[in-house]
Amino acid sequence: MDRIILHCDLNSFYASVELRSRPDLQNVPVAVCGDPTSRHGIILAKNEPAKKFGVQTAETIWQAKKKCPELVLLPPHHKLYRQVSKEVNTIYEQYTDLVEPFGIDESWLDVTHTLHLFGGDAKALADHLRQRMKQEMGLTLSVGVSFNKVFAKLGSDYKKPDATTVISREQVPQILWPLPVTDLLFVGRASARMLAEHHIHTIGDLARACREDLKKWLGKHGEQLHDAANGWDHSLVRPAGETPPPKSVGNGLTFRRNLTGAEEIQAGAQLLAERVALRLRRHQLKCTTVQVSLRSPEFKTIQRQKGTPAPTNVSRVIFQCVVELLEGTWNWSAPLRAMTITAAGLVPEEEAGEQLDLFTPQAAVRRGKQEKLERTMDALRDRYGPHVIGYASRQTQTAREIAGDETGKRKEESP
Repeated sequence: MDRIILHCDLNSFYASVELRSRPDLQNVPVAVCGDPTSRHGIILAKNEPAKKFGVQTAETIWQAKKKCPELVLLPPHHKLYRQVSKEVNTIYEQYTDLVEPFGIDESWLDVTHTLHLFGGDAKALADHLRQRMKQEMGLTLSVGVSFNKVFAKLGSDYKKPDATTVISREQVPQILWPLPVTDLLFVGRASARMLAEHHIHTIGDLARACREDLKKWLGKHGEQLHDAANGWDHSLVRPAGETPPPKSVGNGLTFRRNLTGAEEIQAGAQLLAERVALRLRRHQLKCTTVQVSLRSPEFKTIQRQKGTPAPTNVSRVIFQCVVELLEGTWNWSAPLRAMTITAAGLVPEEEAGEQLDLFTPQAAVRRGKQEKLERTMDALRDRYGPHVIGYASRQTQTAREIAGDETGKRKEESP
């Protein structure tokens, strides 16, 4: 028997939450964005009137204002968004215990074994959820209904806002296969470029492609994409407490001003390395690979990676890896707009024992002492606040000056 999966996507979530308290702006173009004065000015969300002008998420404010000079800009309130998201998922949990959040504004619901309690009609249940969301939360919802998670998400994306789309097995070739391959979950820019080189432009092209060729071009990921395009996704809907650990942990920052010189750029790297290391320790993970992404003021991006000396969640080790990557990649005198550091190749702490080097055991000892120090700092910050303690260095002060109070872009990737 096929499963019955719903993918619920709150429409224009940040903007919709803001407009609940601003009914006077309901029919005018509105966007939620970062602080333009600190160069974190990207569009985070926009309402339907703004979409009609072509305003897009993640574009800069000046680009959006060029398209729509009358665009009303509102600051984000992330604490409020998290609270509303929690309330929405509490509603979903009244229909099934299998609710898996996918970001702050999307969730999968597996109602295979509970649908009979609510009338037995999946489309009717989706419509009921949409109506309830409007009445109780003042938000609109798009719902995709299908037999697996990937196609349910495609369904919620298919028609917006405030719509239900049902995709049965029989409808897949007609509804989904003509869609661009980039609409499929987990088809990123690099995968899309590789697929395009082999004349694969639609989901149907991908479904009909040779699986072995896809494996040759994209590795295991190519096989997974082929299976997803054919409807062979069997991944489970996992409640929030049962979601797998992240495959990578990263932090990125668009700086308040362009950085130049080794001191400033290394200060930015130190700040990001500390944040990444903290996240690793929070997840009780260590990384074996460090990746860095660098962006120039002209939006040219360079990406590099290297292995760590041993599995680590120590900021000094991650920072040193980044410096070594920078030395072989970046001209210190060239202006740097943004940087992202990502820890990959993650392993649980309990499985990350280090093999001591017979000739240089002091390096491993130093790393162990540094890890203990940073864990002590974590405990102090948890108790007294995030700014109670830090490294006393000129670099640290420089990092605070160039970062400001907010990060321009944060990401924590999960499977």
